[in-house]
Amino acid sequence: MAKDRNELLGHAEDNDGIQEYDNAMPDWWLGLFFFTIVWSVGYVGWFTFGGQSQTGWYEAEMAHAAEQWPQKQASFAMTPEAIAAGAELYGKNCVGCHLPDLSGSIGPNLTDDVWIHGGSPEEIMAVITNGVPAKGMITWGPILGPEKISHLAAFILSKKGTAAAAPAPGGAVAPEAVAPEAAPAEGAAPAGAAAPAGEAEGQRREREEEG
Repeated sequence: MAKDRNELLGHAEDNDGIQEYDNAMPDWWLGLFFFTIVWSVGYVGWFTFGGQSQTGWYEAEMAHAAEQWPQKQASFAMTPEAIAAGAELYGKNCVGCHLPDLSGSIGPNLTDDVWIHGGSPEEIMAVITNGVPAKGMITWGPILGPEKISHLAAFILSKKGTAAAAPAPGGAVAPEAVAPEAAPAEGAAPAGAAAPAGEAEGQRREREEEG
């Protein structure tokens, strides 16, 4: 027996007078609903047991992009032209963290022989290209490009090992730079100390006799 399609559920008084018919869902809607259930079971099985993963998809896409748009590798050269170009780039982009003399402030000193991430040309260019996000250094690769990064690395390497000895606070001479005073001989009076009265009188008489 066909169901009455115009039967009201009879709870209008509980819903501000809004009426609702007790009608069955359309066949096309029910068919689509059941199809999505079957499809989801098949998809979960394929994704779980078919060796699929988002990481694998990402790596495959990145490999394809690297083949389609290969990155240009700039050759490194310590030429006067490269160093001059790097000095200009350093003045525009790096002085805020490493100071004009490369002695370091927020960033590390670039004039000593201590290199946190390696001091070879390849290692320096890699640090500039990829940055050090954990320490606040941004990724300069997309901003500068390989050629400018090689020039900047040439300038930095030209200053490697040129660090001057740091002065003591207040401009005073560092303690190690002052020659230690010779220790007084055993029994001798310290330098600047007055001799006892009796000893001083004896020395005066000796000088008078000699004179």
